Amino acid sequence: MALKASTLKVGDTHSERVAENLSRTQIVQYAGASGDYNPLHTDEVYTTQVAGYPSVFAHGMLTMGLTGKMLTNYVGDGRLTTFGVRFTNQVWPGDTLDAKATVAAIREERGQHYVDLTLSTTNQDGKEVVSGSASARVDP
Repeated sequence: MALKASTLKVGDTHSERVAENLSRTQIVQYAGASGDYNPLHTDEVYTTQVAGYPSVFAHGMLTMGLTGKMLTNYVGDGRLTTFGVRFTNQVWPGDTLDAKATVAAIREERGQHYVDLTLSTTNQDGKEVVSGSASARVDP
């Protein structure tokens, strides 16, 4: 069911759990799908012994993609007009991620209705890992 401007109000929220116990396998699968084989995401020895991190960590774009999944589940396929994020913290294997969209504005331009959203994805400790914004076309 498509979102309707007439039923939305500023402050409405939609949230989803987008990853539960994110696995190293999922991170490596994303590396394969994206072609981004940076060893920080796939090579434990390199990441811990050379780069000095405690473990491999997820690609920022994987976290953005998971946030985008929540977003399109909420607004519908083919309705996004803008989507941008800032990566605020790393995502580690074992993390559980919850993504939330909050209605910031409902507007009309040239006869088309839009919803502007603020986005936040947090880990199991409540630490924000992605912040962002999006806009989408909605029905009247």
